[in-house]
Amino acid sequence: MSKDDIKLKAYIVDDEFHARENLIMMIDDFCPLIEVIGQADGVNPAIEQIPVLNPDLLFLDIRMPSGAEGFDLLDRLGDGDYQVIFVTAFKDYAVRAFQANAIHYLLKPVDPEELQQAVQKVLEYKKVFADDAESKSLYQNSLKQLNTQINAESGLNKITLNHSRGFRIVELSTIIRLEASGNCTWLYFNDGSKYFDTRTLGVYENLLPENLFMRVHKSHIISINDIREYQSGSGPLVVLNDLSEVPISRARLAEFLHRFKS
Repeated sequence: MSKDDIKLKAYIVDDEFHARENLIMMIDDFCPLIEVIGQADGVNPAIEQIPVLNPDLLFLDIRMPSGAEGFDLLDRLGDGDYQVIFVTAFKDYAVRAFQANAIHYLLKPVDPEELQQAVQKVLEYKKVFADDAESKSLYQNSLKQLNTQINAESGLNKITLNHSRGFRIVELSTIIRLEASGNCTWLYFNDGSKYFDTRTLGVYENLLPENLFMRVHKSHIISINDIREYQSGSGPLVVLNDLSEVPISRARLAEFLHRFKS
């Protein structure tokens, strides 16, 4: 660890004792820049200790079996200087919400490599927040938006995109299409702008609502509401509202046609 490295103080909230102890051991073994300064088995002890200890990072169980909600704790704490890594057993709608809001999360049982990746993102965000107060505000808004989406279980209408200076929150209704670029993705918007994101097109296929978006090719996802025209022929394609032409692969053509006929 170099002299420029700064240890982050972490606090763990999970009502499962063995889950807390296992996470502490993994942090000790794999995350030398994280120091666990406290833990709690629920919201009430955490709400007393966190303002006193002032941690940089919370490892927070999103929905504890005892009935306490991780978001209850965040609501009572209010905006703070901490970041959050959610630790959850959920593997469906909650994961989509985490990805949509660019919020750090770990699935139980926690994988050491995924733990290291989440901590690395926290360290990167901390540097961004130090230089850009607006990025910190966007992060806090993402936490609140995440709460709303998980409680609704399906109400995804915005996503958060990372960039070198912080985050950008976009409405799904503004996205016309997405195009793969290696292991990254170009997003094209209805104002003519585009955005390069480091997430794969496969991540977006799982993330975006099926009633609004459809993958029509190994390299393309389109907004269904922005389809202007379908053209058949030797190379079937769709024309979108921005007049872009997107090919439809033979493997996905039957699904595409069935969807619109029904």
